[in-house]
Amino acid sequence: MVHPHLAEQFGSRAVVTTLITLGGEAGHDGLAFLRGVAAQLEHQHGEPEQDHEDQEFLHPVEDMGGPPKSHSRRADRSRLGSEPDDRAPPGRVGAMSDLFASAAEDRLAGRAPLAERLRPRSLDDVLGQGHLTGPGRPLRTMIDRKTLRSIILFGPAGTGKTTLARLITTELGHAFEHLSAVSASVKDIRSVADAASSRLGMSGTATVLFLDEIHRFTRSQQDALLPHVESGLITLIGATTESPWATVNRPLLSRTTVLELKPLDEATLGALADRGLALVHKELSPEARRMIVGSADGDGRRLLTAVEMAADLAPAGVIDEDTMTAALGAGIGHYDRGDHYDAASAFIKHMRAGNVDQAVAWVNHMLDGGEDPRFIARRMVIFASEDVGLADRSSLLIATAAANATEFVGMPEVRYSLTHATIVLARAPKSREVGEYMAKAPTITLEPPPGA
Repeated sequence: MVHPHLAEQFGSRAVVTTLITLGGEAGHDGLAFLRGVAAQLEHQHGEPEQDHEDQEFLHPVEDMGGPPKSHSRRADRSRLGSEPDDRAPPGRVGAMSDLFASAAEDRLAGRAPLAERLRPRSLDDVLGQGHLTGPGRPLRTMIDRKTLRSIILFGPAGTGKTTLARLITTELGHAFEHLSAVSASVKDIRSVADAASSRLGMSGTATVLFLDEIHRFTRSQQDALLPHVESGLITLIGATTESPWATVNRPLLSRTTVLELKPLDEATLGALADRGLALVHKELSPEARRMIVGSADGDGRRLLTAVEMAADLAPAGVIDEDTMTAALGAGIGHYDRGDHYDAASAFIKHMRAGNVDQAVAWVNHMLDGGEDPRFIARRMVIFASEDVGLADRSSLLIATAAANATEFVGMPEVRYSLTHATIVLARAPKSREVGEYMAKAPTITLEPPPGA
């Protein structure tokens, strides 16, 4: 495949012949590819005039097994870069980089993970998130009306945040810039803003900045982004798994709309698995299907990773239970009875009822099934305020300590801390007073503080 801008950037036969010679040294594949480039240039621009040195320069590539037998001094200078070829355009080095980057992208497309190869090409292909993409819903309306505003996509991993950002940008014909808050700096923001300004002035094309993990941006970095979002030079699409109301500056948050993505439900995960299976030409046994859907925890990327691994391991066309167990790997188990949400619900209800034995049994059952201990700890922290509340003020401290232990200690020893907290919460007296006050809060008329 020839890069689309190649004809504009390579205007000189000398440059093309240099590429052909370099391709000859790289082997048959590189030579054939670059000869195709030269042929296309001849077709587009006509046969250029050649001097004696150019003709001499073309002949040595017939010796495929090694370097040219002889060539001109001018060609040698061009290849070594000691002196520039006065007939080659200044942008030839950048063009060469673009050329080989394009070839690398083409080859990478065939080697990409299954989740990348199945990335939807249109909004209609997106599975799940119908509350955002369905008729009359926010993202669909933005596309239909060609009026994209700055938004923050908030939701768990593997629910389609990056996919939606790319689809929206493509549908509207805007330029797409991608930064990760983990590695991006204020300098990167300024570079994107400069490019956006040039792009807008030269072609009238708007720029979308997709900022992944926006919650990792410091306040100063967010402040550097603010004026460009405020002026409309950049349309921001942020993505985060953390609450934006706690991690994004208020000024920046006030200029965006937060759209929440939901974990993929079982039906959606099943449909996604079928798409992946069709691509790898495999089928799932009923038990293997139950295992993979239950272990995905609403994460489409995790599910497709497991499908791809299971397809590699399967000795035949059907992926069975044993193959799926091996594909899921350590730490991604499955429940023998009840799925992720049923198990969590049973655990909470037994703590609420004060049934210590059953609460302890369920929490250990979830851990044995491969449940993320951080998920269990989060449920405990919520329970300590929602169900125990002011009846036992130490419960929240114990639940929070157990949550900290999941990060500090980890499995398997953190099982002690989680069981400890489960016993305390199950035995504690219960009060729903905190929740009652929360429900009443919107009806309370705000008053200035005393003495104001």
